[in-house]
Amino acid sequence: GVLPGVLPEEPKILQESNLAMSADKESIPVLCMACDGPSCNFRGVQLARRNIGKNDIEIAMKYCGVCHSDLSIAAGHLEGFAGKVEYKCVPGHELAGVCTRVGEAVTKVKVGDHVGVGCMVDSCGKCKSCRSGNENKCMYQVQTYQGKDLNGRAAVWPPKSRTLGGYTDVMVVHENFAINIPKHFPLEAAGPVMCAGVTMYDPMLQHGVKAGDKVGIVGLGGLGSLGTKIARALGCEVSVISRSHGKDDLAFAAGASNVIASTSEEDMAKHAGSLDIIINTVPVYHDYNAYMPLLNRASRIGKQVLLGLHEGIGAGFILNAVTFGCSRITSSGIGGIPATQAVIDLCAKHDIRPDLEIVGASKLNFVYQQLDDSNDSGKRFVIDISTIKEGLVCDDPAPRLKDYKGMTIRSIVGEFAKNFVTLRWR
Repeated sequence: GVLPGVLPEEPKILQESNLAMSADKESIPVLCMACDGPSCNFRGVQLARRNIGKNDIEIAMKYCGVCHSDLSIAAGHLEGFAGKVEYKCVPGHELAGVCTRVGEAVTKVKVGDHVGVGCMVDSCGKCKSCRSGNENKCMYQVQTYQGKDLNGRAAVWPPKSRTLGGYTDVMVVHENFAINIPKHFPLEAAGPVMCAGVTMYDPMLQHGVKAGDKVGIVGLGGLGSLGTKIARALGCEVSVISRSHGKDDLAFAAGASNVIASTSEEDMAKHAGSLDIIINTVPVYHDYNAYMPLLNRASRIGKQVLLGLHEGIGAGFILNAVTFGCSRITSSGIGGIPATQAVIDLCAKHDIRPDLEIVGASKLNFVYQQLDDSNDSGKRFVIDISTIKEGLVCDDPAPRLKDYKGMTIRSIVGEFAKNFVTLRWR
């Protein structure tokens, strides 16, 4: 596997190129919302993408969700282990739109289909992870934005630049990384499902969560709220773990059976040993070990899965590897393409929709401020792509982001050592 955001060295042997461009031009102009630096001050600009190749599809974008990791990457919070951000940066990995063109060899999608793109636009296609539908664990995974074309099927324009994300009016992607969206499922709801939805669904899938299991979800932001709905659809009993009982109504509306206030000794004692699995969505570093007593040590699962982009996710990755899967602290990132398609289909079948707020592109600075301020509403913000215009300036000033030390390889290793030596993983 590979930690989210870590760019490996380019492979020595590239896959067959997908660059069978149309005869008239190699690139197409696209409108984007981009930032020029870590201040995350967005404006509308015209950039370029590759034209469609024989295996590509073109998507007329309708909506794109805004994820907290968009903030983390665009602001350079992950540069300590993921490398420097190349600006102009166009984030967005919650894309939804309508297919408008297909390459001559495309079979998965046809013009007029509703399609989306999640967190990846390519992988090697040959390794064990890719062959098993876990492209998210491929060493040569290419991210939807700020990725390098490592395999010859995610070409960018100009060449050797980074991939452009979903804050854009047109997307081009290899058909293997397009997600079919059922036409009865709202496009505005689909984007967050391909990010938040699969991020919550994949650890349930990987750890064999089934009906009747008791699932704990730490945090009730956009991830936690959607994850609660998905776990309930799978027949699980869900306990939301929050700092207080201030979000009880939101938790119960999402389908939770219990709310556990982590600051209440009484609540923590009452629910000790009650959970089969804990999925921790908190995006910043915190004392995640405080939740371990809630796990049922006799459960066939008995693990806390960390999702937030902080030192804990890296430590969990290493702990799981060096203990050969025996660590009770582990981590997860996104899911593969089959899991992403499965969670879209599940949400469409059960009419599971994220709590969302549709915003114009001029509100992006405001949205980033909300995300940095913890987004207590639990909503996913979704951009109406039709509002992107060249030269568009945001209604609000650049967000005043908190000072963030950022994780580094050294801090991740230190977090791993702390957990390993003190046996907190057991």
